[in-house]
Amino acid sequence: MDEVLELAPGDTAWLLVSASLVLLMTPGLAFFYGGMTRSKSVLNMMMMSFGAIGVVGVVYVLWGYSMSFGTDAFGEGTAGIWGDPFEFWALNGLLPGTDEADPYALSNSLLTGIPAIVVVGFQMTFAIITVALISGSIADRVKFSTWLVFTGAWVSLVYFGLAHMVWGGGLLSGDGPFGSMFTDIAPIDFAGGTVVHINAGVAGLVLALIIGKRRGFGKEPMRPHNLTLVMLGAGLLWFGWFGFNAGSAGAADGLAGLAWVNTTVATAAAMIGWLIVERLRDGHATSLGAASGVVAGLVAITPAAGALSPVGSIFLGLIAGALCALAVSLKFKLGYDDSLDVVGVHLVGGLVGTVLIGLFATETGLFYGGGIGQLVVQILVALVAIVFSGVLTLIIGLILKVTMGWRVTADDEVEGIDITQHGESAYDLDPTASGSGASGVLANATKKQGAQA
Repeated sequence: MDEVLELAPGDTAWLLVSASLVLLMTPGLAFFYGGMTRSKSVLNMMMMSFGAIGVVGVVYVLWGYSMSFGTDAFGEGTAGIWGDPFEFWALNGLLPGTDEADPYALSNSLLTGIPAIVVVGFQMTFAIITVALISGSIADRVKFSTWLVFTGAWVSLVYFGLAHMVWGGGLLSGDGPFGSMFTDIAPIDFAGGTVVHINAGVAGLVLALIIGKRRGFGKEPMRPHNLTLVMLGAGLLWFGWFGFNAGSAGAADGLAGLAWVNTTVATAAAMIGWLIVERLRDGHATSLGAASGVVAGLVAITPAAGALSPVGSIFLGLIAGALCALAVSLKFKLGYDDSLDVVGVHLVGGLVGTVLIGLFATETGLFYGGGIGQLVVQILVALVAIVFSGVLTLIIGLILKVTMGWRVTADDEVEGIDITQHGESAYDLDPTASGSGASGVLANATKKQGAQA
């Protein structure tokens, strides 16, 4: 007789709340990134995040979940890079009520007692925020249409691939070759150090190199135009991140509580670490530094939230905050234009969190008597993620460069990408001035009315 699966209402409710929190992170990111750009680019920056919601939200229910969590695309026991896109195409077999014997599609769920459709919603939000993170590296200078096409191609080939490899039973999971390299040691990525942050950071670096620098980079001041928006965005990201990390426990239990506490203390410590570096290096502890330190801590604790103690999380946060604060200046020394420090925060923070699990993990970490095995596994997994994301992003980025083109014209970039790409501006201080109103059409109509009066 088949086992009867029962719904776990509490865990299901927690995952629905967590999914909602993670979805909130993308508008929060829009505020965070938008405030960091110049005033003539803020709407475009925010639209790139909202565009990611639009494209990924559609793609994920068609083939994204299946490519992430379906069986290996080329047959069981193969390399395990992508899942079969047709196994759960359009969520076939995952919808409630499609099978009378399984009214909540519990048998196809990744989590015991939680309907599969709830897991789909939760995982969808991770895919959305990952793509949106990349946009910060190419602010002020790219065509919105090219960004949307990139979003669909990149999430399908790169994000869904890494999600399958790490979380879907593929190459980098506990069932893959790295999981059997050392007895009882599997790669640890609790909520997305490799899948989300290393992945997005590498992609951001590759695109910044392909697309090139903003006009005037290194010569003209390109300071954040609205630090209030930056602080608001950081606060929304921190709030939403509890769904990101604590929700990844998959249940309303002690592990979720541990992830919640670790997320809080690591983030607090990272903010302090960043501000200390700023104070010693620049003589000031800034609001931008505090907001950036918050994000650096959130990034670093993401893969480690369920594997560390709160004290270990504090050390991890301090290290991540300090290293990311130092890393953001590399773009000026190395000459690449990562506009909003995606590389310095997400790539570096993701690497710090992923690798230092090998030291601080309470069960297998080196500092807890677990030996060097976990550290080696974490380093190898991070390297594979870097190569996979880097190579595929390079291919996608170059194809789009020679077909659609990435850059707006020099004149459009100087005038402001909000006006030239979207026909509107964020701050309508003079509605009678052409191009500064809600749209060029509205501004021209206003001028005509004034001439007729």
